[in-house]
Amino acid sequence: MNASLTFTVAQGKRLIAKAVSQLPEVVQALSNGTIAIGRGTTNGYVAEEILGHVIPKGEYVSGRILPPGMPWEELGRGGYPDIVIKNGEVIEGGSVINSVADMKSGDVFIKGANALDYKNKVAGVLMMHPTGGTLSVYGALISKKIKLIIPVGLEKIVLDDISELSMLTRDAECHPKAPVVSLMPVTGNIITEIEALHILCGVNARLLSAGGVKGAEGAVTLLITGENAAVDKAVSLHALLSDEPGL
Repeated sequence: MNASLTFTVAQGKRLIAKAVSQLPEVVQALSNGTIAIGRGTTNGYVAEEILGHVIPKGEYVSGRILPPGMPWEELGRGGYPDIVIKNGEVIEGGSVINSVADMKSGDVFIKGANALDYKNKVAGVLMMHPTGGTLSVYGALISKKIKLIIPVGLEKIVLDDISELSMLTRDAECHPKAPVVSLMPVTGNIITEIEALHILCGVNARLLSAGGVKGAEGAVTLLITGENAAVDKAVSLHALLSDEPGL
């Protein structure tokens, strides 16, 4: 059976978050291990699904891309504390970056992205922090074999190779009124709406179209295929997400 479902950006974030919370490695680390959730808009939804309660998502963001002229603090000032969970309990005063020193193979680090080369399964993260921000620990994640999960919506797909884009962004010569933010290529377990629907409903999904108006800007329409019961489950899940408000 086939179906087509349209997800707004907020609905896509919620869908992805639900799937991330059910990943076997996340479930395992939640009961016996450590989970560090980096800041980001999608990660705010992920945190809610893992913790089981609402958080001020706009306050769990560091960098953000806003419409021209909108004040930086419109979304929030980033005042919510870092979320690090050990053996199912949130560590009071925990630091996402510092937690990596004590993490081990099998633990989970969750970090969103700003760009996605879906075909090659490479994500890109915009970096302005002088010491690399959250991804200053990227080398440690790899060397210690910590599981890096990258929740990212399909609206962030880019056309070019992210490694090539990264090299171009590192050129120091920029227009003074339009500086270029450096882009860092990142690999890990990428979870988009496509993977989320497979995890949660057992269906296959393809990106059919993108875009919309009146709040559906950035929305993605997916072509869903699968057994009748699985497609029914996906349609029902889509209906449950219908009232998800924008961030």
